[in-house]
Amino acid sequence: MVLIADGGSTKADWIALDNNKNEVFRVRTLGLNPAVVPEEELENRIINMYQLFNIKEEVTAIHFYGAGCGTPKAVDILNDVMSNIFTKASINISEDMLAAVYATTGKKPAVVCILGTGSNSCYFNGNNMEMLVASLGYSIMDEASGNYFGKILIRDYYYNKMPKKLANSFETQFDLEADFIKLNLYRKPNPNMYLASFAKFMFEFKDEKYIKKIIKKGFQEFFKYKVLPYKKDHLTPIYFIGSIAFYFREILEKVASKHNLIITDIIQRPIDNLLNYHKKHIN
Repeated sequence: MVLIADGGSTKADWIALDNNKNEVFRVRTLGLNPAVVPEEELENRIINMYQLFNIKEEVTAIHFYGAGCGTPKAVDILNDVMSNIFTKASINISEDMLAAVYATTGKKPAVVCILGTGSNSCYFNGNNMEMLVASLGYSIMDEASGNYFGKILIRDYYYNKMPKKLANSFETQFDLEADFIKLNLYRKPNPNMYLASFAKFMFEFKDEKYIKKIIKKGFQEFFKYKVLPYKKDHLTPIYFIGSIAFYFREILEKVASKHNLIITDIIQRPIDNLLNYHKKHIN
């Protein structure tokens, strides 16, 4: 049995394949970002999914692509956790950016971007990924991500910069008591996932001028830091992965066009495309 997983900070999609590469089942766990989730919690999130736990002795290989897996230390943490559960499996852990490449452009050169709970980008030259800088995560990077917009919404609400009508709706949907917010930001696991949970508010009110304005500004920052420095022209394909890009496609395409760039495709969830790539190219 082989497991293929695409793991964001919020959730991880898993597909189990038999020896003939036929799909056996698929499940979704909470995110497995080793940069922000303690080891014990990483283990719990896997073993608490009974479908995975039930086949742990049958798994011979795992191909895991995850947020926060861009450094050797993070990979080692997750590898140790998985090795203790799937004792007979060879484990292959790569960053989620590589999954985005496989799910979009395959083996062809392109700029590939992620706009989900977090954000990142790369230029794939057909063989290797070229990254502008190492991602330092939600605290100081992740432009235009779910957690980036979550911070803006909370801050605007507290500074009374959010339009009154939206602020009233914001209050009804979320616990905005200061101690509760600080508990989730500074004491609990996954503060990035907590911040990104506020992004659903933007989806609900996406036609409001205020929401459009902050989305546009975030996308402009993303292009400034994560797309334009690659210095590619309109002939280079550009792909986006993630719910933020998917649900705000119209604004994203307008920002791209301002720079004479064309977005080739936007995919909300890459797991099916990733599965197809594995079936074709990976034994």
